[in-house]
Amino acid sequence: MTKTNTKTKTKTKTKTKTKTKNGRHVVVAVVAAVLLLGAVVGLMLLRGQKMANSETVTLYIPTGSDYDAVVDSLEAHGCIGNRMVFSSMSRLRHYRDNVKGGCYVLKPEARVWNVLTKLYYGNQDAVKLTIGKHRTKQQLCEYIGRRLEMDGDTLLRLLADDSLCATYGHNPQTIIAMFPQNTYEVYWNTTPQKLLDRMQKESGRFWTEERQKRCKSLNLTTDEVVTLASIVEEETNKNDEKADIASVYLNRIRKGMLLQADPTLKYAVGDFTLRRLLNKHMEAESPYNTYRHRGLPPGPICIPSAASIDAVLQNKQTDYLYFCARADFSGRHAFATTLAQHNANAAAFHAELNRRKIK
Repeated sequence: MTKTNTKTKTKTKTKTKTKTKNGRHVVVAVVAAVLLLGAVVGLMLLRGQKMANSETVTLYIPTGSDYDAVVDSLEAHGCIGNRMVFSSMSRLRHYRDNVKGGCYVLKPEARVWNVLTKLYYGNQDAVKLTIGKHRTKQQLCEYIGRRLEMDGDTLLRLLADDSLCATYGHNPQTIIAMFPQNTYEVYWNTTPQKLLDRMQKESGRFWTEERQKRCKSLNLTTDEVVTLASIVEEETNKNDEKADIASVYLNRIRKGMLLQADPTLKYAVGDFTLRRLLNKHMEAESPYNTYRHRGLPPGPICIPSAASIDAVLQNKQTDYLYFCARADFSGRHAFATTLAQHNANAAAFHAELNRRKIK
């Protein structure tokens, strides 16, 4: 009888098992490699996806918005071609729980991954805020409320708060002087407090050492110069006349005369459309009525331009005490050193008003 070699059989079985295991490992490795390759290719394809918008889109994401609100907005602007694809990429970018408010400018055919990265980090784009000749705090706040996320009424309440205004070195009547005319780049979702901090810095930049020296030479504060400049601003848009007009008011201040500035009267009665001022307007009881109250009004009657402020600071030396609009309606003014001369100029202008039936 032939005997079977037990040791040989055991070795054969062991080798077979080893080969089987190795084969399985190879298969698993190949499958894993294929899956990894598929994932990499898929990721590359996803990252190469472009937004569907054909034009530049400005996306506003309100503070506190959730992911679904952002996607809805992107769809409404025609930016997303496939919501599921965008959702997959959002998970990869971990954006779903990292929504940040702000204003984002999305260029045509921008890559979705780059857009998601921009949104994820909150790399928002600044918006332009143009501070012009706003006549009242309410007008200013309404404008800012239209341009930025903040509520205009909230800002208006802050500008009426004595304590807050005092922290910026102003009061509710002069705080508007802290907003120099200019165009600024700010973030759409900036808070009222941050905006005020920014305006204080801009005001500090405007009031250079040289300008402050000129203020002192006039024996006026910066707020008083802005207040006088606001009257000049309302009197004319002719920059070459502003220094002469400023000289009239400076001369009147030095002599202790009433300013009798028509723009302050319009401000006092709250009607900036008046083209002809009557005695009833001059009787209005208001600290802004410079026909009744001596000196400068409590604060600016508008936000003046740098040209108007510098016209006051120029301190042009003239003997003028009066001026009125020219009868030719050119927008320019006739200046006078005596009341008799001024009355003649005013009579000519009023005659033209009557001829044109302007009331």
